Amino acid sequence: MAKRLEIRTTSSRRRAAMVFLYLLLAILMSSSGLVHGQFLPNTPSVMENGSHVSALYLMGDSSVDCGKNSLFYPLLRRNLSLLPCNGSDSTLLPHLLAQKMGLPNSQPFNSQNGSIEGLIKGVNYGSAHATIISPSSQSHSSFNQQLRQVYETFQLLQLQLRQDIAQDFIKSSMFYLSFGKDDYVDLFLRNSSGVILKYSGQEFARILVNQMVHAIRTLYDANVRKIISTGILPLGCTPRVVWESYNSTAIHHGMGCVEEINELVLQYNTMLSEHIVELNVELPDAQIIFCDVYQGMMEVITNPTLFGFRDTQNACCGLGLHGAEIGCVSTETACNQSSAHVWWDLYNPTQALNSLLADSAWFGHPLPGICRPITVQELVSTSHLTGVPSR
Repeated sequence: MAKRLEIRTTSSRRRAAMVFLYLLLAILMSSSGLVHGQFLPNTPSVMENGSHVSALYLMGDSSVDCGKNSLFYPLLRRNLSLLPCNGSDSTLLPHLLAQKMGLPNSQPFNSQNGSIEGLIKGVNYGSAHATIISPSSQSHSSFNQQLRQVYETFQLLQLQLRQDIAQDFIKSSMFYLSFGKDDYVDLFLRNSSGVILKYSGQEFARILVNQMVHAIRTLYDANVRKIISTGILPLGCTPRVVWESYNSTAIHHGMGCVEEINELVLQYNTMLSEHIVELNVELPDAQIIFCDVYQGMMEVITNPTLFGFRDTQNACCGLGLHGAEIGCVSTETACNQSSAHVWWDLYNPTQALNSLLADSAWFGHPLPGICRPITVQELVSTSHLTGVPSR
């Protein structure tokens, strides 16, 4: 009897040990992201910094990409900048915001190999010189081309993850959209394809905004819920536009900006901002904010010394008058103190200005109210499941 009891006890201990090991293995597989042989992204409900964002996906022009996503970019820019930022995407506004979210820099789409590990860290679909309206040449990516790349990513996520996991991951991710500047530079100001003869400024803005709204709806239909959409910067104050205006009848105001161009940009920004308000009401659990970089930059241009800047007209990197006749061809031609300049090259701000915009978009100061209806920090801390900011 004692022997039988000992055998039963030993057998029970073995079963208990097997159960314990099975549970331990299940826990380890879950924490490492492996379930049924699949790699699953770790998407905790709230990260250490209070973030509910799993990854950041970028779409846009040179405001999100320094040229790494544009094939043969240096060969196609002619008199434009070979370096639309001072050396790295990390100096640009969305990448500075990613740091505040505790997320890695989103890597270029062209560098992806289709692995799930790369896709779930965020992707940069942006292409320097990209436009909302499809370009006549294929030298740079349009908004629609970037949307197709987004769908390729979503399909890969759904193939490599369970569909419910992929959908939840997409919902907990954030999209950053920054377009429009190059549509005005290439299509309107340079009158490519006779655009300026076909449309008034108001009509052209409406075409662009309608495309943006359609794209936001398309992303929403694909389960994207958190979106940051930025306005166009004060294009009439950029070194290149100011330089070109000297040979025209353009009207300048006291800060050296071309008023006519800024009025065109304001039409676009105002329309887009109003539509985003409507989309937040119309689309259930959508969390879309508009960040008005125009407003923030004009405040700096109006009161530069208040924010630590000394030069609001000259490009830090460029050749000719205002550094605007030929763009930035090498960092060796850059100024010694880029932090004192508002403009890096023909059309793009410096890292110092982007850092100021990032702080303001995140905290709501020192440039208040540039992101609305809430700050980026509040958007990040809001769960897509509850819509309530974490405390």
